[in-house]
Amino acid sequence: MTTEIGRTSADGTPVEHRLSYGGFAYHARVVRSPADPGTVPVVILGGSAQDRYTWVRHEPRLTPTTPVITVDLPGYGSADFLPAAHGLDFLADAVHHMVTGLGHPAVHLMGACYGGNVALRFAQRHPETVRSMILAGTTLVVPENFKAAVTGWTDMLRRGDRAGYASGMVAAFTAPVELGPVRKRNVMARMLHRQGMDRTAHELRMDAEHSDRVLRHGVYAPGRLPDVPCLAFTGEYDTLTPPSHSRRVAELFPRARFTTVKETDHLSLLERPTEVADLWQRFYTGTPFDELDFLNGVERIGSPAALLTSP
Repeated sequence: MTTEIGRTSADGTPVEHRLSYGGFAYHARVVRSPADPGTVPVVILGGSAQDRYTWVRHEPRLTPTTPVITVDLPGYGSADFLPAAHGLDFLADAVHHMVTGLGHPAVHLMGACYGGNVALRFAQRHPETVRSMILAGTTLVVPENFKAAVTGWTDMLRRGDRAGYASGMVAAFTAPVELGPVRKRNVMARMLHRQGMDRTAHELRMDAEHSDRVLRHGVYAPGRLPDVPCLAFTGEYDTLTPPSHSRRVAELFPRARFTTVKETDHLSLLERPTEVADLWQRFYTGTPFDELDFLNGVERIGSPAALLTSP
């Protein structure tokens, strides 16, 4: 079922859509492009604490050449609560429900953090729909530091220690100062701390369920992937999903490139949003980006054997 909120816009005005999949309501945001009609859109899948409005600052770089679709999937943002029994398969199929319901036979996918894992599962289950993929700060295993952090967060919230929870979020998602210079680190730390302090009871319940979902289902299941261009990257100082994790993601694809963004950590997309959006736009349009000065070199990585992996 798809219910649109607002009318379809051809002038770049965002249009909100309310949809339902498997009995759970969720929301999509569509910003059209002057390149319409018929242009393959970019679908951005964010991490657990991000919503469909996180990417507003990236849209101006992307919409001149492609429509942009962002989404609060069930269990995230303003969508319905989703029990942890529903894992990556359900979320990937919800994305497919959205893109087909909006009338798009093919999409470019950009997945950040856990959104990258949803994107990978989508590509495995609906390969004919994928034109290309960008995976930022994505990992194939649940990081040990995340597992430890979840236990600590649960105990803090049970005790009502909201400040401890907020500080734990900062520690998990930002790099220690001694690792190296990170742009906007203090800004990001304040944002994360405020976010942790201001989370509503409903949001905290969804956060806890997300953590349970990750621990219960994991973040990746081996399976056949489409032969499409892939770019995997993260911040050079990412301590949650280190660069080696992103390189391993790139190795899943026969046509992949890997890089890191200078002076950023796990939150590279928010610490250098203009530069990162430029990187996305260049990738989707086939424009060279190897010489961009904010990247630590671009490696060409890929394994033809990835296509032979059993579903």
